[in-house]
Amino acid sequence: MRQSHQLPLVGLLLFSLIPSQLCEICEVSEENYIRLKPLLNTMNQSEYTRGTSFSANVLLSLQLVGIQNQNLKQKLIQQIEYTMKRRLSQVSSGELALIILALGACHNPDENLIYDYHLIDKLENKFQAEIENMEAHNGNPLTNYYQLSLDVLALCLFNGTYSTTKVVNYFTPENKNYYFGSQFSVDTGAMAVLALTCVKRSLINGQVKTDESNLKNISIYIKSLVEKILSEKKENGLIGNTFSTGEAMQALFVSSDYYHENDWNCQQTLNTVLTEISQGAFSTPTAAAQVLPALMGKTFLDVNKDSSCVSAAGNFSNSTHEPVTVTTPGSQSSISVNYSVRINETYSANVTVPNGSVFLDVMEKAQKMNDTIFGFTMEERSWGPYITSVQGLWASNNDRTYWELLSGGIPLSQAVPSAQEPLVNGIQVLMENSVTSSAYPNPSILIAMNLAGAYNLKAQKLLTYQLMSSDTSGETSEPLALSLNLTHHTPPPDPNSVSFPPHCGL
Repeated sequence: MRQSHQLPLVGLLLFSLIPSQLCEICEVSEENYIRLKPLLNTMNQSEYTRGTSFSANVLLSLQLVGIQNQNLKQKLIQQIEYTMKRRLSQVSSGELALIILALGACHNPDENLIYDYHLIDKLENKFQAEIENMEAHNGNPLTNYYQLSLDVLALCLFNGTYSTTKVVNYFTPENKNYYFGSQFSVDTGAMAVLALTCVKRSLINGQVKTDESNLKNISIYIKSLVEKILSEKKENGLIGNTFSTGEAMQALFVSSDYYHENDWNCQQTLNTVLTEISQGAFSTPTAAAQVLPALMGKTFLDVNKDSSCVSAAGNFSNSTHEPVTVTTPGSQSSISVNYSVRINETYSANVTVPNGSVFLDVMEKAQKMNDTIFGFTMEERSWGPYITSVQGLWASNNDRTYWELLSGGIPLSQAVPSAQEPLVNGIQVLMENSVTSSAYPNPSILIAMNLAGAYNLKAQKLLTYQLMSSDTSGETSEPLALSLNLTHHTPPPDPNSVSFPPHCGL
């Protein structure tokens, strides 16, 4: 690993105005680039995944860190351009901001799409609609404050029009939109720090005019948000949770003059994230894309349409591997799921689905059984399918309501206590390492890999083929059983983490 180093902000005037404004950065050393390969392989799956946010997140990450995979980049740009041609009006403000950041991350021909489709003007209009919705609906935006922060960041970096006074009025650190219940949202706070830092720099450089009180308030906001982010730091170095840590690192990189050196051990956080990567934590393209820039010492503030696109140092090629398609035996076992929808009362049904199914398979099967009780709608978001309504009852940003998936009363993504996750991950690694060409094929291991989501796809494929070729006619198996509840709640959890990943196995 490289030692932490400090990079003074460019510009003598800026340095003289804020002599302590330094960026504290730690990053993966060149000899450890191999440890980032799982992220790159996951991001390569973006070309097989629908959704504008998938494409924009991955393209932005690749552009920032300098990964030269022209084939993948071209496919991502094609997906984005298809969206701009066919359904740009339906894209949320935050998605549009991500598209702008991705296309204009550095000087390249694709940035012309920003101006060909008048994306800055359209983002200004969408941002204004967010503000108007907050004024009309008790401070609630059309989307959420994570997307609102992306809006401000993109408008700031690409010289769009926005009201500094409105930013000051709505981005106060105690605003309810940074919280879900009593829980501070780290990734929302981190994106706000990046946006506010950009606005602050624009004010100092004279690019945007405002009164002195706004500049002072923005500095106060950044300091307060940084303190809140650091208060969510865990003993192992993660900040908030595994998936919010990358953006928290970005925020802390650009705000080191707001905290003491002893407040955050950047190297510990980096090491823990690398361990999480080795255990398969970042298994969706969006999760991989959001953590990679920080590991390479980059932040969204490095987006600069006027600077040349960089290439990652050293041997950091991004080979493409198509997702492994596993054909399961015809005698595949089943899972019996006790599926319940709880609104004012509870509606339940036993649903049987093939082993290895995902949560949406259960919902779709239940919907076919009784559309009135179990009917639902969903939409694709950057983290996967997002449940928008059940029984005609819609999740609502204005009413701050949402749907939550529970198993035994515990949110499914948190079914294993965080303190025990390393132990469970270690057990899975040992189990998967036991799969070899000479070992007896154990169907229980394949069931576990399908349920948990395999880290080692080659082992999963090998074991599947071994079992398909073996004589299992004399064996019997009992279906596994789970109990899942879909419950309507208010207020919502972090809207950036409530989508259900497509691979979320039962």
